[in-house]
Amino acid sequence: MSNENSHSQVYKLTLKIKRYDPEEKRSWVQAYNLEAGRILRFVDLFRQINDEQDPTLAWNSSCEHGQCGTCSVKVNGKPLLACELLVENAVQYFQTRTFTIEPLNVAPAVRDLVVDLAAAYERIDRVQPYIIQPGSPPSEQDAYPIMPQSLDHYVNATRCINCFCCASACISSHNSFLGPNAMLATIVRVMDPREQEKAKRLKILYSEQGVYRCHSSRACSFVCPKEIDVAHFIALAKEGRILNKS
Repeated sequence: MSNENSHSQVYKLTLKIKRYDPEEKRSWVQAYNLEAGRILRFVDLFRQINDEQDPTLAWNSSCEHGQCGTCSVKVNGKPLLACELLVENAVQYFQTRTFTIEPLNVAPAVRDLVVDLAAAYERIDRVQPYIIQPGSPPSEQDAYPIMPQSLDHYVNATRCINCFCCASACISSHNSFLGPNAMLATIVRVMDPREQEKAKRLKILYSEQGVYRCHSSRACSFVCPKEIDVAHFIALAKEGRILNKS
């Protein structure tokens, strides 16, 4: 390894990646040893493995700018975006150069690190994340006003990219809880001054699979790559305070 203080420092890494072959219905862990510069991202490491060692390794990505959420994986147990995790930061954070990489557990694996996103989005679809019944703007206005004291709070809640990191980290059962990102999508529309169908939104929030299934572990907030305090919004919903935020 080169000088520890050098900008061109190269790390010797071991990536233990959980593989899955859908044809053989077989799962296994495969180790890859590689050398990587300190500012390479984990998506770059996956690409390096494809180019230099194993073209069959399957993984997912799209924008690679932290905005689409498709490259979400678990690294040493923590859900995160592979496009945002730099080698140097990973070594410092996890205090190791060996990384176990797995697909998120929010849906069945399609192949290796790729999960069935259609199955994952089924919970989001059930909460109808779009405006169900838009209201008309106030008379003689072209916009829906939001009070200044509520604007920052409201905008922060809309930054979710549905990467499913929070859903993967959530300790509540995936069978009994729609998930923190699904709850956040509903809460955003309750807070939205354009949405007239508040009653339907609240019925979803307080259903048997709604916010009261949340165990308040705050794991969702801890892993959110957009730094949204998801647990805070769910707590507001539990207290019945979200209608006062729009």
